[in-house]
Amino acid sequence: MSKILILGAHGQIARLATHQLLTTTDHQLRLFLRRANRLTATDVTRETIIEGDASNPLSLQAAMAGVDVVYANLAGHNIAAQAKAVVQAMDAAGVRRLIWISTLGIYDEVPGAFGRWNHQQLDGGYLEPYAAAAQVIEASDLAYTIIRPAWLSNRDLVSYELTQKGEPFKGTEVSRKSIADLVVRLINHPEQAVRHSLGVNQPDTDGDKPSFY
Repeated sequence: MSKILILGAHGQIARLATHQLLTTTDHQLRLFLRRANRLTATDVTRETIIEGDASNPLSLQAAMAGVDVVYANLAGHNIAAQAKAVVQAMDAAGVRRLIWISTLGIYDEVPGAFGRWNHQQLDGGYLEPYAAAAQVIEASDLAYTIIRPAWLSNRDLVSYELTQKGEPFKGTEVSRKSIADLVVRLINHPEQAVRHSLGVNQPDTDGDKPSFY
């Protein structure tokens, strides 16, 4: 049994991961979010809901006491500032293992027509902060894994493949349920993919854009 801190616990992937962790593991979960009233614990013996600001290192550090793994499902224009706060808090709390959700395209790794379309959609205020946040994580001494999902769908399936940093991104889309499954896999096997940045896509979804566009 491990103690897991989930930052941005109200996010869709985070809620899917929480459900999978509750049904398939015995881990203790700390669910950290800005407005605690948006969540209700389904198992009060294993879930603790914490209201806090992910850009406040002291708030984060208090939530990290005794934690084994931090899973950050954060978003927003200030994502780089949140990354700095998370690194600072983890260093202060003595927590090493971080799973960080980012996005595809932060290394300009998406090839072809889809890569051009992805830039058109994400440049100018979205891709740049996520790239800056990843740089913060990679410059730290943490045992991190960065996850770079393809465009996200709500399909009820788990089907994904991985690419590494430095390799061309594959596919155009992936289900949120698949990303949650990868997060849970890394939580259960924290020695895997340490200091790796993983592109994640559903196999056989190559194209100029995701199927739902």
